[in-house]
Amino acid sequence: MHYSTKLLSCVTLLCIGASALAQDAAAGKTAFASCSACHSVEGRNGVGPSLQGVVGRKAGSFAGFRYSEAMKAAATWDVASLNAFIANPQHAIPGNAMPFPGVSDAKVRADIVAYLGTLK
Repeated sequence: MHYSTKLLSCVTLLCIGASALAQDAAAGKTAFASCSACHSVEGRNGVGPSLQGVVGRKAGSFAGFRYSEAMKAAATWDVASLNAFIANPQHAIPGNAMPFPGVSDAKVRADIVAYLGTLK
């Protein structure tokens, strides 16, 4: 196989893999249903804080929720930090109080983060 053909094949496979992980906010909304047992998206706190406007917000800062010191000390939420937190909350922010093991499926996490990004 010629070098350029090999390169084109590799690029094609990478593009197919990337599109397989493309974010789908509608699928994320569906996947978020299990999160809604504790989190609202309408601005009211429950067992967990509201996630309305979470992307771009300082972690541990939504008014009226009692956060752990670990969460209050964390950075601002962005796509990468939300993905890491949803994957493994205790690893991403050791000492946080969220009793959730995480979501192992990268596509589902990407979809949830895409959905969270729609919540202004």
